Amino acid sequence: MANHLRFVGRTVMVQNGNVEAAYGVLNRILAQDGVPEAVRRSRYYEKPSRARRRRAFEACRRVYCAEMGRRIAFLARSGRQDPWLGC
Repeated sequence: MANHLRFVGRTVMVQNGNVEAAYGVLNRILAQDGVPEAVRRSRYYEKPSRARRRRAFEACRRVYCAEMGRRIAFLARSGRQDPWLGC
């Protein structure tokens, strides 16, 4: 179990007895994985219709964010010619 990739990815070393900093790093890692949201979501019963709406919203948001990231990367690429030369 200790060599499992997800376990190793969530392992935080405490340096110089600074537990607070290690706790903050661990919380950040878990938040990126979405663990606190999953725990909060499973605390109460979620109706199936609400779960479908939430999953659809999350899927739409993923698609939107990916598309906007692609567009921003396209516009911010280096070596791009100026579209309005005379202005």
